[in-house]
Amino acid sequence: MATALYGPGGFYRSAGPGPAAHFRTSVHASPLYARAVARLLTEVDTVLGTPPALDFVDIGAGRGELLTGVLAALPPATATRVRPYGVERAPRPEGLDARIGWGEEIPGHGLTGLLFANEWLDNVPVDVVETDAEGVARIVLVAPDGSERLGEPVSGADAEWLARWWPMGEGAVCSGTGAGAGAGAGGGVGAGGGVGSGCAGAGLRGAAGRRVEPGGGAGPEARAEPGVRAEPGLRAGPGVLAELGVLVEPGLRAEPGTGRDAAWAAAVSHLGRGLAVAVDYAHSAHTRPAFGTLTGFRAGREVAPVPDGTTDLTAHVALDACAAATAHHGPATLTRQREALRALGLAGSRPPLSLASTDPAAYVRALAGAGEASELTDPAGLGGFGWLLQTVGLGADRTGTAVRAMPDAPGLSALLGEEARGEGEAGR
Repeated sequence: MATALYGPGGFYRSAGPGPAAHFRTSVHASPLYARAVARLLTEVDTVLGTPPALDFVDIGAGRGELLTGVLAALPPATATRVRPYGVERAPRPEGLDARIGWGEEIPGHGLTGLLFANEWLDNVPVDVVETDAEGVARIVLVAPDGSERLGEPVSGADAEWLARWWPMGEGAVCSGTGAGAGAGAGGGVGAGGGVGSGCAGAGLRGAAGRRVEPGGGAGPEARAEPGVRAEPGLRAGPGVLAELGVLVEPGLRAEPGTGRDAAWAAAVSHLGRGLAVAVDYAHSAHTRPAFGTLTGFRAGREVAPVPDGTTDLTAHVALDACAAATAHHGPATLTRQREALRALGLAGSRPPLSLASTDPAAYVRALAGAGEASELTDPAGLGGFGWLLQTVGLGADRTGTAVRAMPDAPGLSALLGEEARGEGEAGR
């Protein structure tokens, strides 16, 4: 997956129109999205006390569409102080506003302002694991043509992550590297030490989620950490598992999020004071899909996730796990895009019909805007995307009270308030 997306000739290394030619994000759906982000930036600026330099970093900037839209929507007094920067593997787009910095890495540490990542984490490479006929959770290996085979058992940090965040059913067996690692809750067996907590988790528990069908959800071509050897797991056959009362569930899939947690934590570490926001289609602990989420997009269509460099490879994000990885920075909020954009003034309400007779042109414009806002806030689509908001140095008591009490930042106050808390779950 890493090579197909970011290697030589990879999907995100290619010149041309960029991701917008293959899939539609909120940024591409309507300029209202950039205006909402601009409002969020101005409220962060207010909470920070209008510093002389205000950083706005867009991670996974595409061709700079969000940066361009936010700059156009900012009040002049804010625009003169903002330092916009796009983080992207692709070369700097031609004709991009000269004020916008561009590079492959976040520019330095101690930033003050807003770090925004719209549909970035879903493209941070993940392994795919699948339970075999004996209930062993194994890495899925995939060739450039999309053909698959099961590799070695999942182990180490990935096994521990699955145990905590994505249990794979009562029969899953993982390879353990320490006491209890890889053991199975509810009767699962692992090499880490008998029966206990580990990769197996507590069973399916009626897990909500749909199988992503095109191509069956091919896995990545190699381990994210090729230098890490998997310890041999306990090869417990169906007969042995049956004696233990364990239900073997072959064919279950999951995507360990260790790399994404680390990527998000690394990004947030660049902030000295401000707000970091990740927006993505996500799942939470009680809605992990039983068969994984990896899929592909090309030319506006969902296709098989073949890692040949022509296709966007993407998988849903466990934003709750990402939030836990940065909890030491201060209060965080998980909510849905519908609630987030409404807090930032994007309601999507239709204009009064009386406006059609008094000012027909204004009515048509308002009606079009309402349609765009409705698309951005539709809970069955973009409005169901997850928003993770991580504060850094904004609340002296680390509870967010100081932020929530700011009358000049009502949108941010609402987002960080208890009424906005929730977990976003949606697909592209």
